[in-house]
Amino acid sequence: MNTIKEFEQNEIIINKSRFITSIFPVKNILDVEKYLEDTRKKYYDATHNCYAYIIGNNQEIQKCSDDGEPSQTAGSPMMDVLKKNNMTNVLVIVTRYFGGILLGAGGLVRAYSQAVSSVLDKIELYQIQELQKILISISYPEYSLLEESINQFDVINSRFSQSVDISLGIPLNSLEYFETEFRNVTRGKGILIKDNIYYGIIKK
Repeated sequence: MNTIKEFEQNEIIINKSRFITSIFPVKNILDVEKYLEDTRKKYYDATHNCYAYIIGNNQEIQKCSDDGEPSQTAGSPMMDVLKKNNMTNVLVIVTRYFGGILLGAGGLVRAYSQAVSSVLDKIELYQIQELQKILISISYPEYSLLEESINQFDVINSRFSQSVDISLGIPLNSLEYFETEFRNVTRGKGILIKDNIYYGIIKK
């Protein structure tokens, strides 16, 4: 699954209509309701504020709205773009200011699809994966050799004192490789403790 970590916005103009696309990372319905309310207040004078969202590690919660556009011409194509990009934990709102030229059903579908695709092209995507949480304790010289590998994973927290103590999440298919690298760098003397498995976010 893919997701985002930050807000992004994009605007396109099609036949004089403005399509302002706002995309938000969300964890639950309360997040969705808050961002919808804020967007509607900000663009209170817009013709439409159409939206689509997907929530859950298995995309369990899905909903979309045409917000007054003809049925299946806005929310549904927006949702299709999210699904094609395997997105989750994301809300996308397309605000339209009507420009006076009717686009027709096909034109609306293309416009709302393009609006969502355009904002996804601008934002960095992350992957949601099952990660193995591990705890490591190493020396500063060892950390300098492992730093690049460590930083490509989900670093949960780190403490730099007499030693470098880090908890991080590693994709299950990368765990064996990291363990081998860890043993080689620390010559088998480094501390590595496996903890729980959880869903986490890493760079795509």
